[in-house]
Amino acid sequence: VQPVESGGGLVQVGGSLRLSCTVAGTIPNYYGIGWFRDVPGKEREGVACILMDNTGTYFADSVKGRLTISKDNAKNTVYLQMNNLTPADTSVYYCTVGNTGATNCPFPSMAEWGQGTQVTVVA
Repeated sequence: VQPVESGGGLVQVGGSLRLSCTVAGTIPNYYGIGWFRDVPGKEREGVACILMDNTGTYFADSVKGRLTISKDNAKNTVYLQMNNLTPADTSVYYCTVGNTGATNCPFPSMAEWGQGTQVTVVA
């Protein structure tokens, strides 16, 4: 499986973006798909994740209430709807697919990663 991201861009504070992650290949039902982002001085952080069987999701505290995650199984695509964006959301966002842990996010060291898509929020 290989994820490919799209939908990043430049947006003003308070604006919205929708990121897409399309995965080539067959995704096992016990896998999850997650969005991670780089944080300066820290490890790459999980932002939002969803299990392929729809039994669970995860959202980082910093994005709860502003981001939603959904998927279209027919298109093998996961969407990250980002609303009320702030400059702190500026980052490269990566889609990852793989077996998951207790957080419902793929294990970073064992997952397949996309190339990333840049999100920039300006005042």
